[in-house]
Amino acid sequence: MKMLYILIMTIPMLFFGSIQGYAQPKECPVLSELEKTSIKDKKEVIKVLNTLIPKTYGKLNEFPDIYTMWNVVTATPFPKTVGNKNEEDYFGMAKTFCGKEIAEKSWLVRLDFPKAPGANLAQGQIFLAKSKEKGWFVWFRYH
Repeated sequence: MKMLYILIMTIPMLFFGSIQGYAQPKECPVLSELEKTSIKDKKEVIKVLNTLIPKTYGKLNEFPDIYTMWNVVTATPFPKTVGNKNEEDYFGMAKTFCGKEIAEKSWLVRLDFPKAPGANLAQGQIFLAKSKEKGWFVWFRYH
C-alpha cells in the first residue's frame, strides 16, 4: 500500500514538476517589522526549528511521523549564500518574491527528513526571518 502511495505521488511530480516554478509565499514579511540578524544567530535559529518545523510541515495521514526527525543541512543568512551554487538560487528566489531588503534580512534553512519515503519528501527548504515583536517565523516553504 505504501509503495502504491509513493508511485501515485511521484509519477505526477515527474510530469508536472515545472508547476513548482509558480511557488509564491502567501504574503511577504513587513520590512520595518524585521530584526537585523547575522550568522552569530545560528544557534538560536537551530533551536527555534524545534517549534517551527512541526508548525510548518505538520503531518501526512499516510506517514504521520515523516517530519518528526530532521537534519539541518544548512542554516545561513541569505547574503552568506552568495557564491554557493547549491544555495544562491534560493537567495534569488527570496529577492524575486519579496524584494532585496527582505531577502537580506532572511535565512535559508535546508533540511533532510530521514524518515521520508522518497527524495521529494526528504528535502525541505524554508525561508525564515525574525520579527522584532514575535521572534523567528517561516515566511516561505519551498519543499
